[in-house]
Amino acid sequence: MTAVDNLWYLATEARQEAEQVYHRFADEYDDFVEFRTARTVSRDRFRTVAERIEAQGLPYGAHTLAYRPSGELLLVEQAAIDTWVLPGGEVEHDESVREGARRELGEEAGIDVTYDGLGVLGEVRFHSDGHETWGVLPIFEGEAVSSDLEVCDPDGEITDARWFDELPENTRDRSVLREWHRKRFGE
Repeated sequence: MTAVDNLWYLATEARQEAEQVYHRFADEYDDFVEFRTARTVSRDRFRTVAERIEAQGLPYGAHTLAYRPSGELLLVEQAAIDTWVLPGGEVEHDESVREGARRELGEEAGIDVTYDGLGVLGEVRFHSDGHETWGVLPIFEGEAVSSDLEVCDPDGEITDARWFDELPENTRDRSVLREWHRKRFGE
């Protein structure tokens, strides 16, 4: 099998896994915001995300929409790319998707939440060199148990954590988060 055939096969397997994972979430939860996005990536990056998707259906792991009753949303800063993002990351093989989201929240912001369910369910499409695949981005929502933030990220990617009334302009997926906020808090 050539490298092109191998990548095509990997992309196909990843799409099948993503389809199953997406339907599991959609069947288990209701009343979440859905979104779709697409990214064109290098061939090497495509292989990496396709392998992650084939293994778990998730190219970026799981994330948490941690909020205060007042409506403030927790974001963490990835200073290397000058972007505020939701806390989250890869799910370990021995944990559920929500357990992975909770662990990442603790590492990146030092807090825990009482999970309400799934706030956002995303479909992320990847394109590279004539190949396409997609993966699932589950974003759980939960009210913060405490609000004292402490970054303890073992990966060193997260440099700050803050509560926001208004999302900064350099917030990843800002429009999706604003849609979720309007739906959740009726604003």
